[in-house]
Amino acid sequence: MAQYVDGFVIPIKRKDLKAYAKMAKLGAKTWMKYGALDYYECAMDDFGKYGLGFKKMCKLKNDETAIFAFIVYKSKAHRNQVNKKVHKEFEQMGDHPAMPFDMNRFAMAGSKVLVKSQKKSARK
Repeated sequence: MAQYVDGFVIPIKRKDLKAYAKMAKLGAKTWMKYGALDYYECAMDDFGKYGLGFKKMCKLKNDETAIFAFIVYKSKAHRNQVNKKVHKEFEQMGDHPAMPFDMNRFAMAGSKVLVKSQKKSARK
């Protein structure tokens, strides 16, 4: 089954991680309620030594880290159906809380899954 993933990279001040985690828990609950297959929100703590690196790419300041997040769907059409329901629910909530990060530095992309690992079934 071909899957589809929405991915996010979000620079954020370390002091705002707790507020972000609260928001992310609501996001996880809502996306999963409407059919997302999986939902991850990760706070970066090891920026590696190879390539450009997220720290440099995101132009992180000393008091910042970045969130690496992704949501997995059955397909792009499934993603569109789920997101429509999620956004409708959030719109019904009324006023949106202030985001604990700068929306001008937030990056998002939808992606077709090219390769996915396959779990091996246990042999008896």
